[in-house]
Amino acid sequence: MKYHMLKTIGLLAGTAAIGLYPASAMAQSITIEQAATLLTKLNQLELEVADLKSQLGNVQQSQQDSTSAIAATEAKIAATEEKLEQQKPVKIGWKGTPEIKGEDGWSFKPRGRMLYDFGTINAPDSIVDPGLGFANEARRVRLGVSGSMPGGFGYKLEADFAGNSVDLTDAFLTYENRRLTVTAGQHNNFQSLEELSSSNDTSFIERAAFTDAFGFERKVGISAQYGVSDLLFQAGVFTGNIGDLNNDENNSVGFDVRAVAMPKFGDVQTHFGASYHYSNLGDAVSSARYRQRPAVHFTDTRFIDTGNIGDDESESSYGLEAALISGRFHAAAETHWLKLGRAGNLADPTFFGGSVEAGFFLTDDTRGYKEGVFKGVKVSNPIGKGGMGALQVNVRYDRLDLTDAGFVGGTQDAYQASLIWTPIDYVRFLLSYSKLDYSNAAILAAGSGDYNVDAFAGRFQISF
Repeated sequence: MKYHMLKTIGLLAGTAAIGLYPASAMAQSITIEQAATLLTKLNQLELEVADLKSQLGNVQQSQQDSTSAIAATEAKIAATEEKLEQQKPVKIGWKGTPEIKGEDGWSFKPRGRMLYDFGTINAPDSIVDPGLGFANEARRVRLGVSGSMPGGFGYKLEADFAGNSVDLTDAFLTYENRRLTVTAGQHNNFQSLEELSSSNDTSFIERAAFTDAFGFERKVGISAQYGVSDLLFQAGVFTGNIGDLNNDENNSVGFDVRAVAMPKFGDVQTHFGASYHYSNLGDAVSSARYRQRPAVHFTDTRFIDTGNIGDDESESSYGLEAALISGRFHAAAETHWLKLGRAGNLADPTFFGGSVEAGFFLTDDTRGYKEGVFKGVKVSNPIGKGGMGALQVNVRYDRLDLTDAGFVGGTQDAYQASLIWTPIDYVRFLLSYSKLDYSNAAILAAGSGDYNVDAFAGRFQISF
């Protein structure tokens, strides 16, 4: 368009030149009337040239405006793309439930578990006890949340709704800085491999007998964990369980330390650990009692029981741990000794507990392990994807001795087997059988404390 306007202006200018110099071109004079006519035409041509120049200027200005608009739009697009590149959008993952991860380290995940147990206990006919025979219970029904915050902070809050009350299990804040993790609040102190491994991932329906008999439980305190290479160090100062702190006389305090070596030799994961625990029982505790159920939780019957031991001042204990995982096979062993410190020159009994187990997957699966504890299996061929899930068999020998220094609580030797089917991640079905041999039991059968008890149990669970 610009080219055509310039061509038109050129033609008009040429015509004007001919009109201005007709004498030269035609070699003759003109009249006044002819001159006036030529002047009028020239004025018209000048107006047309001015108009065409104006139009040309408008076109050029429009082109400049368009170029500026395009440049401004391109700058806005570039700025928007840069902002989108820098922005970290919210992400939603899946770990049994949705896990929401936002900007700058924020995350939020609902969590929970439901473990339902059932079974039966067969004891000698001479023992009449309402806790024997068939029973069932909601072993654990927990709901909670966990997540992370900017700056390396994290949190977890979880409560158990099983039974007739609501109990806080975990309620703590964490801080992580590379290899160091600091935890403050209600959480697990560092008792043993068996206790620290989640109940979602144990190889039997109940943990080894000593963990319950010796009163292992979560407590309020502050702890630190430091890991370097294949070594893990844990230590903390604790008071009591959060449910016991309403008593203003509860001034118990203690400390726990644990060290773990977990070298890996090829595909073989090993675990070696030791722990020590000391607790000043404080003014709120005047006696201690150690006892244990027969390998299941759905009964309140305890065949071994020390009764109340008075004049207590402190508890100290130490334990040893060992485990390995090699493909489908795993093995684990633990021992633990607990000494009750009593006032004055009174006898200080020492009680013992320990277990050894082995397990094997019939499917192409392996037991999980991370940071000094067992983890759940990640099913390689789950139901719904052409597989049958993970199938595992386990055997265990478990001993608890509550007899020492004149206190006769009895001994319990348990010979156990379990079968675990994990059809998909987060879902498990368990069956177990325990044959329990008692000596000097607190409950007598036909006048004797030496007899056998059979316990059959099952569980189905979902955890997320």
